[in-house]
Amino acid sequence: MAKTKKGRAVSGIVVINKPLGLSSNQVLQRVKRLFNAQKAGHTGALDPMASGVLPVCLGEATKFSQILLDADKGYETTAKLGEVRSTGDVEGEVLRTAAVPDLQNIDLESVLEPFRGDVEQVPPMFSALKMDGKPLYELARQGMSEADMKAVAEKKRRVITIHSLTLDAQRDDELDLSVRCSKGTYIRTLVEDIGDALGCGAYVSRLHRTHSGPYHSGQMLTLEQLEALAEQGADVLDAVLLAPESALPGWPEVQLSLAEARKMLHGQTVNTGLEPSPSVQLWAVESGIRQLIGIGRIEDGRVIAQRLMQVTLPDAV
Repeated sequence: MAKTKKGRAVSGIVVINKPLGLSSNQVLQRVKRLFNAQKAGHTGALDPMASGVLPVCLGEATKFSQILLDADKGYETTAKLGEVRSTGDVEGEVLRTAAVPDLQNIDLESVLEPFRGDVEQVPPMFSALKMDGKPLYELARQGMSEADMKAVAEKKRRVITIHSLTLDAQRDDELDLSVRCSKGTYIRTLVEDIGDALGCGAYVSRLHRTHSGPYHSGQMLTLEQLEALAEQGADVLDAVLLAPESALPGWPEVQLSLAEARKMLHGQTVNTGLEPSPSVQLWAVESGIRQLIGIGRIEDGRVIAQRLMQVTLPDAV
């Protein structure tokens, strides 16, 4: 006998302002409980010491979680100069210190310029990337030397893209930076590398995410705000959800008849004669009905589904 799913079949995306001190999974579980949702997933973890934009997908919107994981991100961060820490952030042990140069005598723009565009980056040892099936942070906590830790992390070197890197403010031993970057970018590593370029080392003392794919700070709700809405009832709470297709801005739409949409939901392709496209939204559109059924691609004039939603299509009117 099939198990009965617990919770409501509610679908949509809510943008949470993740507070300091909580893991992304802790935030996810609280949101899931507030909505009493059957399914939930976040779209890119933030460290407990980081805050900011954390889109949480509920129900059928979880089908688009990977798209948001792969999307560009935006951050505001403070680089604390003069110290190198084991984790690259405020929670780590101090490994070494150095005198901070007089920033008034340094052309900081020339220091930042090499970090813009496509750059190579070595992930921090304290990260969730895996080596031989184990997260790097587990290996780091097994007492490996700093040299061995660096050797392991070096094997994960990759090219990332810094779309923009702006100096917002500077103090004697701090730099406030804004960053827009590709997936897989570690701000801790970026700050450490900038500290190395200045010859004094640096770590992240503040990190706030401002963008995640199409979502931004202006859309955020705190957990306290969400809890207050939940007290007013499910209808009030559901009203803050963004539609699943908000994760797909700019994706061209393919409009299907109900018959064509049903074929696709049963694993078949549909011939449309449309131009090739790697990413399209699939909509059932007929007689006043408009229903998103998933995403796909177009090859040789055929629409091929890639991710389909569990939807019940109405009869044609």
